[in-house]
Amino acid sequence: MRPVLVPVAVAAVALVAVALWLREPPEPVAPVRTAPSVAMAAPAASMSDAAVEPAPPPAIPSRAGDEAGGDAPPIRVLLVPRREATIVSEIIARVVAMPTTLGATVRAGEPLVRFDCSEQKAKLDMASAEMDAAREAHAAKLRLQGLQSAGELEVTLAAAARDRAKGALDLAETQHRACTIVAPFAGRVVKLAARPHQSVTAGQTLLEFVSADAPRLRLNVPSRWLRWIKVGSRFDVAVDETGRTYRATVAAINGRVDAVSQSVEIEADVVEGDAKLLAGMSGTARFPEPPAP
Repeated sequence: MRPVLVPVAVAAVALVAVALWLREPPEPVAPVRTAPSVAMAAPAASMSDAAVEPAPPPAIPSRAGDEAGGDAPPIRVLLVPRREATIVSEIIARVVAMPTTLGATVRAGEPLVRFDCSEQKAKLDMASAEMDAAREAHAAKLRLQGLQSAGELEVTLAAAARDRAKGALDLAETQHRACTIVAPFAGRVVKLAARPHQSVTAGQTLLEFVSADAPRLRLNVPSRWLRWIKVGSRFDVAVDETGRTYRATVAAINGRVDAVSQSVEIEADVVEGDAKLLAGMSGTARFPEPPAP
C-alpha cells in the first residue's frame, strides 16, 4: 500500500500548485512604443529651433538708492521748536492780564501773566514790619548786654526771632514775585488754558509758549547711515505746508540707536530761514548719494 500512496500524494500537490497558478492575474504587458513618423517629428523640430531669450538678471540697487535718497522711500521730517515752555501758576490767585490770542508774540522778559496779588502784598507788608521789629529787638538786647543788663540767653533768643522774621519775609517776597510771570525767551503763544479774570490754583497750566526762532528739523534715519552721515552733512527737505524745498544741515545726532527700528534720530537746521516755517509742519528729506567707502 505504501508504494501506491506516494504517487497519489505527489499528484495531489501538483494539482494544487496548478490551481493556485491559474488564480493569479496575468501581468500587464507594456505597450511597445514606436518611433514617431517623419511627419509628426517635423513640428517638434521647428519648435526646438525657436530661439528662447534668457530672463534678464535682477537689477542691483545702487548704493545711493539703498542708503540715501535714490529709490529708497523719502524720510519724513517734523519741524519742532528750538525751545518751548509750559507756563503754570505758582500761587492761588485771579488772573488780571495775559495774552488772549493764539500766536501772540512776546519779547524776552516781557510780562506774560499778571495776577491780582492784594493778599500777597498784604502778607509782604506784614512780614517786612515783623522783620523790622525783630531786628530792632535784637539790636536792643545787644546794647543791654553791653551794659550788663541782658544775659546771653536773651540775646540768643532775640537773634533767633530776627532770623525767623527774615525767613517769613523771604517767603512773602517769593510769593509776591510769583504774581507776575515774565517770558523766559522771545516767542509765541501756541495754547491758552486760562483767561483774564479767571481764578486759578497752584500748579494749574496757563499757556504754552514756544521760541520765535526758526524751528529745527527732526527725523529718523537708518542706523547704517552712521557710516557716512555726520554733523554738517547737507540734504534737501521739501515742506508740505509751504510747497518749497529748503537746504538743511545736520546739527545733532542722537547718541543712541533705537534697537527695534534700527534707526537713529537726528536734528537739522534750515540754511536759509523762512518766516513761514512754523513748528508742527512736516515734509520729506532726500539725501545726496553718500561717498564711496
